[in-house]
Amino acid sequence: MDFWSRIFGRPSQKDSADVAKQRLQLVLAQDRTNISPETLNLLKDEMIAVISRRVEIDQVNVHVSMTHTPQGERLVANIPVIRARAPARATAERAKRTRTPRPARA
Repeated sequence: MDFWSRIFGRPSQKDSADVAKQRLQLVLAQDRTNISPETLNLLKDEMIAVISRRVEIDQVNVHVSMTHTPQGERLVANIPVIRARAPARATAERAKRTRTPRPARA
């Protein structure tokens, strides 16, 4: 039966059980740390703002979640990077080199 489910694109029971387990773990982790969904969204927005200064990221596909591990609660961020931005110092130095010198005052 699993063979036919894969062919016709129906999710198996195992897949839906895994999704449910992950959702429950997220709810439990948020409950244990007392981090509300609003606070988690604020963290996400602030991380996007800071990281975007140095690298270009796919802001639509950023995912931030809480997970529970044997070592404790963890904030997990999945941030797709598109490319690095030019460092501000290098950009300023290039601009200095391309300026034309001003004539000396008499």
